[in-house]
Amino acid sequence: MNIYDRIKTMSDEMAGDLTAQRRDFHKYAEPGWFEMRTSSIIARKLTELGYEVLVGDQVCKKDSRMGVPSEEKLEEQYERAIAQGADPEFVKYTKGGMTGVIGILRCGEGPTVAMRFDIDALGVFEEHDPSHRPAKEGFNSVNEGFMHACGHDGHATIGLGVAKVLMSIKDQLHGTVKLIFQPAEEGVRGAKSIVDNGHLDGVDYLIGSHVTNKKEDDPAVVIPGSYGSLATTKYDVIFHGKSAHAGGSPEVGRNVMLAVGTAILNLYAIPRHSGGVSRVNVGTVVAGSGRNVIADEAKMEIEVRGETTEINEYMKNYAVNIIESAAKMHGCTCEMKLMGAANSLASSEALMERVKRVCEEDLHLPVAKEMSSKNGGSEDVSYMMNRVQEQGGQATFMRVLTHEAGPGHSRIFDIDEQVLPNAVKIFCGVVYDIMH
Repeated sequence: MNIYDRIKTMSDEMAGDLTAQRRDFHKYAEPGWFEMRTSSIIARKLTELGYEVLVGDQVCKKDSRMGVPSEEKLEEQYERAIAQGADPEFVKYTKGGMTGVIGILRCGEGPTVAMRFDIDALGVFEEHDPSHRPAKEGFNSVNEGFMHACGHDGHATIGLGVAKVLMSIKDQLHGTVKLIFQPAEEGVRGAKSIVDNGHLDGVDYLIGSHVTNKKEDDPAVVIPGSYGSLATTKYDVIFHGKSAHAGGSPEVGRNVMLAVGTAILNLYAIPRHSGGVSRVNVGTVVAGSGRNVIADEAKMEIEVRGETTEINEYMKNYAVNIIESAAKMHGCTCEMKLMGAANSLASSEALMERVKRVCEEDLHLPVAKEMSSKNGGSEDVSYMMNRVQEQGGQATFMRVLTHEAGPGHSRIFDIDEQVLPNAVKIFCGVVYDIMH
């Protein structure tokens, strides 16, 4: 039996275990910086497999994390994780939202190949109707208001499957394997803190993936790469003014409503960029305490996006100027908290060609006609890909194809679990092709 056949056989044989693991992660869904139970279980399994395991502040640079919840909420979720069966040895390292895990397998001289698997859930209420398979079969989320509605439970499971297969063929590998289990992809909050901790320095190849819906009769199991992911910057803006009686002495106040209104109108008036697509959105505004009170505080959540990192930078700088000027115009002040960010990305042609060749010639898996799929949203794997590519390495973000129930980020989202062994085969086959 050649190595590719061994990879295929082992992946198929673990299909039941992969399904069970995915359903466990799905049942105990944890969103960004709350993935404490999830991280502890991943760390335990990698340790048992024989990997060198990094946890806690070894993974994410603490001050580079974006959109971190309050200490009170982090402590609440830490206690919940313990109550729901988090591994006692490893969960302690996640305290304060220091989630994420890296597993390292050193196989002598050779290239360094990193793989990224995001592990966080979303703030979505999962469907309880029996028409929803997780509800019917008893693995829908027990954490009300949190749900794996984007397939990251599958991604984390795929990473563990890859870890098991690669360990079994380590004698055939030359170089270093890095398995990066990334927290807080939703809201593009986590990848930069891993890059800032140096984990992509010296990496020659980076492979990431995302489960993606396909047509019912489509035999393909993978699109080798992605492009077009929008660069983005996300802020929470806090305006501070001065309250006063709206009837008796309005001139004494400093009305944040005026500052917010001015900011919103002018944000949507930012001139478009001739170099490509741009976006701006004000998602929420919370302000005021009563109809007869000059409002003295407001919170606004905004984002900008751009087809390229440069266009996004243009949008960001313009937005910051508008917000600060709107506050100053009305005698207010503002503070802007960076809550998430990502760059644009493009997969390396040579690595996409390698994925296609390995799948078709060695694994005998059907590949989509298109080499690269346009990603209309944003993805912070871009930080990792760009870091590797700027060092002269290669990176790709594959789309692993499956049938999905409901659109991503919806309360009825689910996946065909055959995608789990398929993805394990693809990752391991490509890694072996690079490292053998």
